[in-house]
Amino acid sequence: MKVGLIEKIEDEEKRIAGRRSRRSGLGGGSNNQNGGDENGGGGNNPGNNIPEGDLEDEIYPSNKFRIGMWFVLLVVLMTFGGLIGAYIVISTKGVYEWKPFRFPVQVFVSTALLFSSSLTFIFARRSIIAEQQERARKWLLATTALGGVFIASQLVLWLTLFMQGVYMASNPYAGFFYILTAIHAIHVLGGITALGYLVLRTWLPTNDEVELQNRKMFANVIGWYWHFMDGLWIVLVVLLGFWK
Repeated sequence: MKVGLIEKIEDEEKRIAGRRSRRSGLGGGSNNQNGGDENGGGGNNPGNNIPEGDLEDEIYPSNKFRIGMWFVLLVVLMTFGGLIGAYIVISTKGVYEWKPFRFPVQVFVSTALLFSSSLTFIFARRSIIAEQQERARKWLLATTALGGVFIASQLVLWLTLFMQGVYMASNPYAGFFYILTAIHAIHVLGGITALGYLVLRTWLPTNDEVELQNRKMFANVIGWYWHFMDGLWIVLVVLLGFWK
């Protein structure tokens, strides 16, 4: 298995090296400028002068991103797990100040927006995998816009509760509601930032096979985070709405 993996990596390196040679004009002149002989062969890094570490980063850049995303999701899960645990404990103590309230309509608007953004991201990811680059860009822009409108809806929600006299200091239930929804919104902002990166990365069409593969991997990893935020919001709505 190891021998096969090594051969596969070497084949990939040769393929990318060949493509880079064609891009640089089959490269004898650049080798001469870097100390090569007249036949274009010399120098410490024959062929294309590609550092090995840079080549590995170009082939497998998403491995680090994938591991980092799993770590981020684990931290988010632990953070909300602790807050939800504290909410359940306090809600069962029968504190006199604990005063649940009826959800404003903005909660359901926010839910619809976030659910819709997950659907548009599914379409965007499918388009990226199918290498339909123009369609993927449109779906990614739609997902990013829906995420931004979700944040705006949350701001309207908090303002509505404040105008109704729902404050954190006098109502522990309200305190948990504000804290949980605010921390979730901050993480959604992080997801919007990641979507913005993916939009910029996929903005221009390309025929580069390595870049196309990397776009697919980035779409998969960012999709984990975005769908996780969607599922987490559903958990929060059910918890705050039915475990009072």
